[in-house]
Amino acid sequence: MIMPRGQPLLLPVPPGFIALTLVLALMINMLPLGRALWLPDVLLLVLVYWGVHEPGKIGMGWAFVLGLCMDVHQSSLLGLHALVYSAVLYGVALLRQRITWLSVMAQAVQVMPLFLASDVVLMLLRLLLRGSFPGWGFLTPGLWCVLLWPLVSGLLQLPQRQPPDDDENRPL
Repeated sequence: MIMPRGQPLLLPVPPGFIALTLVLALMINMLPLGRALWLPDVLLLVLVYWGVHEPGKIGMGWAFVLGLCMDVHQSSLLGLHALVYSAVLYGVALLRQRITWLSVMAQAVQVMPLFLASDVVLMLLRLLLRGSFPGWGFLTPGLWCVLLWPLVSGLLQLPQRQPPDDDENRPL
């Protein structure tokens, strides 16, 4: 793939680093902070990032398994988060070619419908199961994920960044 002008070349991502970030995101989601509606879904955020930047290593299978882990943790209907995470990763697969060419802020705008759709689908499924509307605060986790996208992108790209080489005879 031809790199856009001004973007540095990145080193390959070690698979262990991807696994570590997913486990850390799962642990952050499992912190005992209560079931506040405003908390961002950090696991979904990291899944979407790796789905955009490393689609060969992270796909819908991992999203489904990690979604099942979230279902077990939250004691929700088994498959609820698994369905939502898999659907979001499918949307990422459809938009990935467009997203990779954009700046970080434009990427956040492009992934915003995916995060908001995940919140809406979760709310609709819970509405069908419980029968009570949780209020409009159910959209705040998706908005937090969009606001955290630049920070997460910067943090997850740190191990890939190459130090600048001052050799002027080197072609790249």
